[in-house]
Amino acid sequence: MEQKQWNPADLLQLSGGYWNACALHAGVKLDLFTPLAERAYTARELAGVLAADPRGLAMLLTALAALNLLEKTGAIFAATPFAAEYLARSSSKYIGHIILHHHHLMAGWAHLDEAVKKGGPIRERVSHDDDDDEAARESFLMGMFNLAMQIAPRIVSQIDLTGRRRLLDLGGGPGTYAVHFCQKNPRLTASVYDLPSTQRFAEQTIARFGLGDRISFQAGDFLTEGITGRFDVAWLSHILHGEGPEGCAVILAKAVAALEPGGGVLVQEFILDDTRDGPLFPALFSLNMLLGTPSGQAYSQGELFAMLAAAGIGDLRRVPLELPNGAGVIAGTVPG
Repeated sequence: MEQKQWNPADLLQLSGGYWNACALHAGVKLDLFTPLAERAYTARELAGVLAADPRGLAMLLTALAALNLLEKTGAIFAATPFAAEYLARSSSKYIGHIILHHHHLMAGWAHLDEAVKKGGPIRERVSHDDDDDEAARESFLMGMFNLAMQIAPRIVSQIDLTGRRRLLDLGGGPGTYAVHFCQKNPRLTASVYDLPSTQRFAEQTIARFGLGDRISFQAGDFLTEGITGRFDVAWLSHILHGEGPEGCAVILAKAVAALEPGGGVLVQEFILDDTRDGPLFPALFSLNMLLGTPSGQAYSQGELFAMLAAAGIGDLRRVPLELPNGAGVIAGTVPG
């Protein structure tokens, strides 16, 4: 891995980078981009709309203008076209849910040193039923929708499911990938398997795309419960990193057991190099798993291949895709 040449200014910029993130998070949490996408406001006018302090809001608006997310003309602020497209709730391309998910993670990241010393999590898993923070759960699940909407079209266009008829979207959250696979393959049906707390989000997404007749939801815990039905392809997107190797073995065994002979397995993960010194995002994401799961982590390609092979999955290959944040898709086939 190529070594970065550091200087003190770079180090200080890295250290204070959370200021930028916090300004963005505050803007999204206050939902100030939505009214500013409709019309321009002064800080005082917008403070009345948002029930905020004019002085504090003016400071935040100034910072967001300096970040090039707002346009400032005299004392008047308006959303940039980019911010209106991605940060206004009125836009179909809104990605504020994943930004709010990042916001909910920040408190835990401030205690990373404690998690390292402890060797285990210091926050609850927002995806689980025992988390009573509905806002955090919504931002997590719809944040997954935001991310998948960005990259699912790129993935499904490069994966040939010709001849496949029944897809298992295991741990599928809001069902975004099931939607895109079914849109690309008109003869395909799908079942999204996830926790009961996910069901309403998945059903809303499925209904939004008019696919209620082809995509169903199955509530359950894939670590402790069985999977109903038989499938000829399984899609496991970003679920293995939430478990240690033992949990991954359980998940893969259940996926294989639900497949017909000759069924396909597709696994998407943030994949570390086998040297385990990059890429950066999977390395940092592994720390995110340390903070929020008992044994989750990012895995290298070699580790994922070994786990899949141990589950009886053969013909392993990495799909040639250029995806953000070190993500990759590994494909394989069960015997038959």
